[in-house]
Order: sequence, then structure tokens, then C-alpha cells
Amino acid sequence: MIIWLNGAFGAGKTTCAFELHRRLPDSFVYDPENIGYFIRRNTPRLLHEPDFQDHPLWRSFNYEMLAWLARDYPGTIIVPMTVVDRRYYDAIIARLRADGLEVKAFILYADKEVIMKRLNKRAKFGETWAKAQVDRCLEAFNTVIPDEKIVTDRKPVDSVVEEIAARSGLRLPPDNRSRLKKQTDRLLTLFRHIR
Repeated sequence: MIIWLNGAFGAGKTTCAFELHRRLPDSFVYDPENIGYFIRRNTPRLLHEPDFQDHPLWRSFNYEMLAWLARDYPGTIIVPMTVVDRRYYDAIIARLRADGLEVKAFILYADKEVIMKRLNKRAKFGETWAKAQVDRCLEAFNTVIPDEKIVTDRKPVDSVVEEIAARSGLRLPPDNRSRLKKQTDRLLTLFRHIR
């Protein structure tokens, strides 16, 4: 099974993905952004698109990787990735489903004010690329991206993770980490994924 966590930048995709991974045995977090960085590092700057999702190669490579993983890996694949262009959604998520692969996709949804506060916690005040995308993301999630929403505004991470698992038909073992350990794990995840 693939669990795709969509949402605006700052909605909690990466945090929830790694929390779900910590609690779900035999799970694996797959990050499609890595393909974007690979494309950028291995092509002339002249060929770079402003958004690496605009590269057809990014979409086809991620589709192929996820199809291969879903067929050959017996565990759960967790994918935290914002996709707001319906064509790109269809090229990866809808295509995986059309191939008969089980994809549970959710939109982690939050109000703009909450998202902006979360983005500011990343130590990037002022205008950033992620902040400039918030309106576009929220518009897409309200109009063209068809997946179930999980509203994260006032929910703790643990509740969001439990809801993702329940809606995916998964049962999570108890989380026996201390409060300090959870906070440390989440901070490490945040620092490792600030880009």
C-alpha cells in the first residue's frame, strides 16, 4: 500500500510521514523531492524548470519508482509530497491506481494563518517560495485535487497520524516513546527536511 500525504507546505506532511513510519512496522518513507534535486544537480541550469515537478522526467521517474516499490516491497510506502497540478496528480497518483496499486491519498489541510505560523517556525521569516505557494495549494485542494481532507489546524500530530492510519485501514501499535523522545524525534525530522 502507498499512503500519499498531500497538503500545502507547512501542513505537516513530513512530520506526519515520519511519525507514521516510526509507529508502523515495515514502512518506508519515499521522498519524491529527491528526484527533483537529482535532476537539478545533473542537468545544465539552462534546462531547469522553476518547479522541478514541471519536468516530465520528475513525474515519470517517481511513477516508475513507486510502482516498482508497491509491487516488490511488502510493507507500506509513505509519500509526503505536495501535488496541486491535476495533470501531475493524474500522471502519478491516478496512474498508480489505474494500474491496480492500492494508493490511499490524503490532503493534510490547515487554514492559511496556521500554515504561515508553521512556516515561520522553520526560521524562514519574510517571503519564501513555500509561503508564496500557500494560496495556490489551498485553491487546488478546494477545487481540483479529489482526495479526503484531514484538517490539522487544532489536532496534535499523534491524532493526525492515528486518523491517517484508521482511514487507511491500518492498526498502529502503541507509541511507547516518552514525551521528550517524541519532541526530539520531531525536531530532528524538521531540521533534516528544511530545504
